[in-house]
Amino acid sequence: MLPAERSAAALPGDSRNWAIEVRNRTNADFSCLGHTYIVLKTHSYFRWLAPVALVMTAAPGYGVQYLTIEQAQKSCFGAEARFESADLRLTKEQAKTIEARSGVKVRQTDQRVWKAVVGGVLAGWFIVDEVIGKHELITYGLALSTDGAVRQIEVIEYRENYGQEVRNEKWKGQFTGKKHGAPLKLEDDIKNITGATLSCRHITEGVKRLLALYDLVLK
Repeated sequence: MLPAERSAAALPGDSRNWAIEVRNRTNADFSCLGHTYIVLKTHSYFRWLAPVALVMTAAPGYGVQYLTIEQAQKSCFGAEARFESADLRLTKEQAKTIEARSGVKVRQTDQRVWKAVVGGVLAGWFIVDEVIGKHELITYGLALSTDGAVRQIEVIEYRENYGQEVRNEKWKGQFTGKKHGAPLKLEDDIKNITGATLSCRHITEGVKRLLALYDLVLK
């Protein structure tokens, strides 16, 4: 029997402190019927640890929200920036043109976009997009300068069990300065991360698509 499968009373040391430590590490506790439950992820299922007894239950998927949209925006443009909604709904013709220019399929014609304004002057654009990792969606934000160059990328929410290395600053930094027309191809101008190939490829393709969108609609 694994330590996590024993009741809290049987845990080594101070069980309450141990539970708090696990709760802080997983950030996934909740209350039910007066008890606090803690989520322990082990392989493909979750274990729910109550103060007295453990209940095991299957729970597919895994997700971490690293940033809110507002936090991602401020990270890209600074605390003084304000953001004006400029959401887009692409026409069929626009979607086809973006696909032709980027070589990437447009799966959603609605696109969440904000103008970033600093000191009353347009500083760039912030776009929230989603791509598939291997099985689950990755939500990320793309910040563009006024000339359409990539300013910064932030991973907002990652739902896969593995591949979170795409949040690595060095990997994301490869996109800085890229504009529409850049190769933006994995193992060409964008290096891969072993164990996160599909996430790397699909984020790269997503950025390429959004740069084509900027070139057609926003500039």
